[in-house]
Amino acid sequence: MASAAFEDIVADFEFLEDWEDRYRYVIDAGKAMEPLDAALCVPATKVDGCASQVWLHPVIEGGVLHFDGASDAMIVSGLIAVLRALYNGLSVQEVAQVKAAEELARLGLNDHLSAQRSNGLRAMIERIHQVAAEAA
Repeated sequence: MASAAFEDIVADFEFLEDWEDRYRYVIDAGKAMEPLDAALCVPATKVDGCASQVWLHPVIEGGVLHFDGASDAMIVSGLIAVLRALYNGLSVQEVAQVKAAEELARLGLNDHLSAQRSNGLRAMIERIHQVAAEAA
């Protein structure tokens, strides 16, 4: 169960054969995000378990999840952009149905991220699911 925005990323990744091109794609996606307001980079929005500094600011409106985020690492900012494509606009019930590991495996991310980055990605996914579960 992936959004159209995430399916676009999957299609782009299929077109990009070289992992270095895919890596640049992820970094560029992070650079294209609107910056997170510095006032939202606080302990309450910080994601523990990431090697980099990561903040996620989720908002639930009408039972639908939207979140913004920021990181001090370019690749992690890109991973936030990928997660936004995967989750933004889903109802809190739909978020619970997303099998993030399977969806992200379609991009081959697991094969190319360090163990620390993979742990951080899992921590971000857990935070997103936790927020949605609390709102459901």
